Amino acid sequence: MKPTTAFRRAVLALAAAPLALGLSACGKGGEGADGANAKQIAPIAAPAGKAWADMVTKTADGGYLVGNPEAPIKLMEFAALSCSHCADFSRASSAELRDTFIASGRVSYELRLFMLNALDMPGALLVTCGAPETVPTLAEQFWAWQPTMFENLQKAPEAQMQAIENLQPPRRLAALAQVTGMDAFVNARGISADQANACLADSNKVTEIVRQNEAWSKEFNITGTPTFVVNGEKASINTWPEVKARLQAMGAR
Repeated sequence: MKPTTAFRRAVLALAAAPLALGLSACGKGGEGADGANAKQIAPIAAPAGKAWADMVTKTADGGYLVGNPEAPIKLMEFAALSCSHCADFSRASSAELRDTFIASGRVSYELRLFMLNALDMPGALLVTCGAPETVPTLAEQFWAWQPTMFENLQKAPEAQMQAIENLQPPRRLAALAQVTGMDAFVNARGISADQANACLADSNKVTEIVRQNEAWSKEFNITGTPTFVVNGEKASINTWPEVKARLQAMGAR
């Protein structure tokens, strides 16, 4: 097998890893069961002239929190941009989670971008390249676009894959963004080419993302994506029906 073919297959295989890892995490059980049959929580009004679903805060731990920062139910998702299960969750949950649960002020949602393979770092650098308040929406759009990313990678010429394989890590990020079409994806959504290139070359941010991921992995034992933490406890759920049922059981109904 040629090195270029090996490189392409390795990236695609790693990108598929969240499926197996996510199912493994889901099968553990016995975690985060508190809150079942809790009393219904009354809706909490947003500040005058504002809507909870439009409020995004970057957290001290590197996440992006949507909604009421003081919500009694705090949902946190560790998700990889290359993860097909994360894309499935986004498609199934985004409208109802935003318009029913977050909008009520009873639930906040915090997105933490997790790195599982070579595609996730350039993806995270680009999705977080703009203002913090754009990150959750851009991540949602990225997951909807995700199949195109894999198609672009499959169609890339062998010579191009060989060149990427031989690059040093900083330049490899930009090259992966180009071959997958990530750069064009964010360019079409208001992030200029110069801005995207600067973000992809930000070695300090790369180091910080790696540090954050290591800290999250240690604190919450993240073994796959999507992984959910509810009110500080890792939960053995990873689909929208399961997450929705948990939120409702805790009083968001």
